[in-house]
Amino acid sequence: MDSMSDAAIGSENLVKVYKEKSSRPVLALDGLTLDVREGEIFGLLGRNGAGKTTFLRIITTLLPPTSGKASVLGLDVTRAALEVRKNICVVLQENAVELYLSVMDNLATFARFHSILRGEIERRAKRVIEQFGLGEHVNQKVIDLSGGLKRRLQVAKVFMVDKPVVFLDEATTGMDPINKRTTIEAIREEARKGRTIFLTTHILQEAEELCDSIAIIDRGQCVAKGDPQTIKSLVANILEVTLTFDPLSEAVLNELRQLDLITFAHRNNTVELCVRGGQVSLLELITKLSREHKVVHFEINSPTLEDAFIELLGRNLHPTEGASV
Repeated sequence: MDSMSDAAIGSENLVKVYKEKSSRPVLALDGLTLDVREGEIFGLLGRNGAGKTTFLRIITTLLPPTSGKASVLGLDVTRAALEVRKNICVVLQENAVELYLSVMDNLATFARFHSILRGEIERRAKRVIEQFGLGEHVNQKVIDLSGGLKRRLQVAKVFMVDKPVVFLDEATTGMDPINKRTTIEAIREEARKGRTIFLTTHILQEAEELCDSIAIIDRGQCVAKGDPQTIKSLVANILEVTLTFDPLSEAVLNELRQLDLITFAHRNNTVELCVRGGQVSLLELITKLSREHKVVHFEINSPTLEDAFIELLGRNLHPTEGASV
């Protein structure tokens, strides 16, 4: 158990079974073992029903496990729940902001709940408002803000207090690209101060860009764990290909569909596909197609985290029933 206690966040053989009288038990976590190093940005990925929300609720003391152990900063989340809560801040998917208070009053009220003094509140609020680009909205009531700004304010609130571990569940949901970029940069800045940041996200590009380490879970078990490059190396035989023809014919589409495809899409005269197989054989096919058809552009790239995610979880498996698990 030493390895778990040394981690900022850890679980060992964590199991959660939901039991309803009117239905069969649902196994949400199936012996999940994870560890998150202190000071890193850690991403937990998985499709709906994989067990992300259940793990997050257990590790933040909101839900008891059926069996196994989980800890934050070496504190058992079941036996030392109050001490755990003193060391964490949490942003869940539901917006938790006071709609009829202004942005500034929301920040100040949250800080007062944590016994921060007035002068310090003003200093911290100024920093957070600048960090999260909320300056022009300071005096607006939250009810008048867009969904993306409400979400940004909810994330900003948790950085009003100096908790060493921060949990962010789908932190950038509903944000436009500019808001999202501002929020990502603010999260990075907080991590540089030594905080451990644990996030779940469905936006794989965001996880690839932001996270130091990633775990992919499915059906309550860990499928893969490591830094983004390590995760992508697990599917090193995967390639992303873009081909533009003049014109794109049905014959070309049929030939490309014979490849060992992971994803396949076409629009106008351009085909985008993700394919299993060596680069040599793929280049041979492109050479053959270029002799028979006019290829005006082609591009081959290494796999993205999204490619690895799809490949590791399998194209033909269906998510567990119920997105809230």
